[in-house]
Amino acid sequence: MQDSKNLILAIVLCLIVLFGWGRFAEYMGWVKAPEPLTPAVQDAARQEAPRQDAAEQAETEKNLPHVFNPAPGRDLTIDSPLYDAVLYTGGGILRSFRLKKFMTSLAANAPFVNMVDTQTAGVAPLGLVINGHPSWSTGQWTVDTDAPRLSIGAGHKETLHLTGKMDNLRIVRELTFSADSYLISEKVRVANLSEQARSARISYTTAADASNASGGRYDSMRIAWDNGGSLSEESSDKTLESTGVMAAGNIHWAGVMSTYFLSAVLPADGQGLTIKGRLQKNVYRTAVEEPEITLAADEEKEFAVFYWYGPKERSLLRAASEELAKSIDLGIFSLIAKGLLWLLEIFYAWVHNWGVAIILLTILIKAVFWPLTARSYASMEKMKKLQPMMTAIREKNKDNKEQMNKEVMALYKIYGVNPASGCVPILIQLPVFFGLYQALLTSIELRHAPFIDHVPFTDIVWLADLSAQDPWYITPIVMGVTMFLQQKMSPPAADPTQQKIMMFLPLIFTVLFLGFPSGLVVYWLVNNILSIAQQWLMMKKNKTAARAAG
Repeated sequence: MQDSKNLILAIVLCLIVLFGWGRFAEYMGWVKAPEPLTPAVQDAARQEAPRQDAAEQAETEKNLPHVFNPAPGRDLTIDSPLYDAVLYTGGGILRSFRLKKFMTSLAANAPFVNMVDTQTAGVAPLGLVINGHPSWSTGQWTVDTDAPRLSIGAGHKETLHLTGKMDNLRIVRELTFSADSYLISEKVRVANLSEQARSARISYTTAADASNASGGRYDSMRIAWDNGGSLSEESSDKTLESTGVMAAGNIHWAGVMSTYFLSAVLPADGQGLTIKGRLQKNVYRTAVEEPEITLAADEEKEFAVFYWYGPKERSLLRAASEELAKSIDLGIFSLIAKGLLWLLEIFYAWVHNWGVAIILLTILIKAVFWPLTARSYASMEKMKKLQPMMTAIREKNKDNKEQMNKEVMALYKIYGVNPASGCVPILIQLPVFFGLYQALLTSIELRHAPFIDHVPFTDIVWLADLSAQDPWYITPIVMGVTMFLQQKMSPPAADPTQQKIMMFLPLIFTVLFLGFPSGLVVYWLVNNILSIAQQWLMMKKNKTAARAAG
């Protein structure tokens, strides 16, 4: 019994460290919260928006062939069923990228999520850097359309051609936008217009600020990348501001992401690439650099690259790239998490409520583990009956620990009790819990998904967003009460100190769960209620059996 309690206590303490450290660090001020954007910062960002340098333009025009007719940059709107974007034709950089299916909040008049707001636009996402120079401000450009808007019908694609010249190089950008995906594909052709061979190096850029993350431990901004199939990320603002990050190798993608949204560059050929990431003036910037190439006189070379500006929806990410789908980190138990998400989606298709779907999934998990849990309860009951005899043995041999352990083990053998049998079901269920934890924590389906919109019979908003904490702390408090009831129904630990710790745990977990996404709290609460019901049934069954035996 003592060994079982020690193992359970160790597991619980690990859970507290896992879930509680981030909240404690935030409370102590060790983790820097994202600073709100002030009007002064926004004005500065607007002033930094890319613009053509008149002197450089005049100097470049002297050497341009007559057939190239550069035009002043202008804003071109790309209208898709999934988003509407504003692209600056003077280099092909993004001014805006609004997602039509996602709002910034639950408010009725909330604006759409904008992947490229004013501050982000100031650092030119979707821009090309040629030999270390920004092509949008040091080159001249023309576009193949005079229309102010490029509309993409359902099921269709539209392609835009931008042609530019800088430093005796001709750059052609062929951007293709799709109606059914957030993926933008591009072909870049670079030609040497000089009479001598020369080198060239191309970098693709993307960026995002912290406006698309709610902040805190569960939804923070970070720079992430996939190098050879391994996901890496850096979320420390201090590190990103001071040294930044850099990696080289087989780069499948790199970019900026929150829990639910991603801005990324996906090179078609990731071999030998370098990524660099920094946080500057509250904007997270990432560049993916191609290996240096050599161009003979009049030679042209082509590169292929893709961009993603959108939500982290698993099906759409997988359709774009298997590696990109790994931006949703499901942890070491990802296989279990994927299976649970698949079941959760099936339940949602039936009931059309993610909260109810979580409850149904919890019931299914509980049913699968019912026999194991029942065996655990049976073992606990046996240990409970042996408790007086074990206490007597400890009292008799309190000065001889070796003899005490020998007699306790003999007692186990006589009555056929395995002290570890009560812990085995808990250990088996832990991977399922951690898998479900990651699944619910990273599912964009739960963002702004309602369970019970209002407190019953009132107009008070309650569980209207399963990705956010319970605004009235009702579910975590009730969850804490159910944990306390479970403790009272379980056999007490032999050691008085352990008894006090175990009875104090419901309060600790309640405090931890106050900031948990409500979808996770609903799962834990329902699981506790089912556990109490099962424990009560087992106790009733044992009493009936005891009465029948006289």
